[in-house]
Amino acid sequence: MDRKTALLGMTPDELKGVARELGMPAFAGGQMAKWLYRHRVRSVDAMTDLPKAARARLGEAYEIGCAAPVDAQRSKDGTVKYLFPTREGRFVEAVFIPDADRATLCVSCQVGCKMNCLFCQTGKQGFEGNLSAVDILNQAYSLPEAGRLTNIVFMGQGEPMDNLDAVLRATAVLTAPYGWAWSPRRITVSSVGVRGRLRRFLDESDCHVAISLHSPLPGQRAELMPAQRGMPIGEIVELLRNYDFSRQRRLSFEYIVFGGLNDSQAHAREIVKLLKGLDCRVNLIRFHQIPGVPLRGAGEETMEAFRDYLTRHGIFTTIRASRGQDIFAACGLLSTAKRTGGLRP
Repeated sequence: MDRKTALLGMTPDELKGVARELGMPAFAGGQMAKWLYRHRVRSVDAMTDLPKAARARLGEAYEIGCAAPVDAQRSKDGTVKYLFPTREGRFVEAVFIPDADRATLCVSCQVGCKMNCLFCQTGKQGFEGNLSAVDILNQAYSLPEAGRLTNIVFMGQGEPMDNLDAVLRATAVLTAPYGWAWSPRRITVSSVGVRGRLRRFLDESDCHVAISLHSPLPGQRAELMPAQRGMPIGEIVELLRNYDFSRQRRLSFEYIVFGGLNDSQAHAREIVKLLKGLDCRVNLIRFHQIPGVPLRGAGEETMEAFRDYLTRHGIFTTIRASRGQDIFAACGLLSTAKRTGGLRP
């Protein structure tokens, strides 16, 4: 039996097209959009201002496209890691992070990842497929705590610029007046830097941007992140200089601090030189050990000294709190390899 087409992720114009296709008046598309994005219904039959016969026709060929998580792991710090099924029969992880009056969802955009960063468990899984905009949106749509969400970060499994069309459609729905009507300031999209795609994202989206830095030294960054060879960090920074981050849109650089590797004052000096004059912040991240990787985290004193050096030299720098480490939900630990046949060689 053929799978029904998902309505989730469609624009009002596309929904009007569905209405016309089924012999319904065009304004029914606006009604569908309201049910999808304002009321977040879970079945076509819940769209009660559509005639019963119209709902029956709609339900024969279309479905909402939402799917509840099939598993949840809860951390002692309140973080919850959810396992969501995708429409292709795979699985992805998303992480809900409550913090006082702020509640953030870390969403995935791919099953696995092509970037193969040395320090990331997702990269060890290999690449198994892009998520559709439906699958991306479903992580927020079907989240049990959806009503509490204040922010979404695209920092889960996968490289957003490697699945840019779906990411742009998902963020459009989240920020459009017909959709969730969120401010783009509530959404951050991360990237290692993908030539051509990063520029397009910067041109077509107003969401915050987070760049994975991890070393200011090109050779060392290439050892940690093979993507450096495709789009060097110097080229990324020069591209970013063409955009205004002094107002509402924020630019940040993510920097995992590895003990004895990238945590020296020489590295801090190079970061200052690299980012000089750029309106940005640096987030220092603790490294979480993964099997078979000969890296270790830096000590707290080292991280604080690194932060203080950057701050003294004009770069606003924070040490990001580590959340959900006990359930493998912290930065770099997401993987659904066990659900898809184990780690690839």
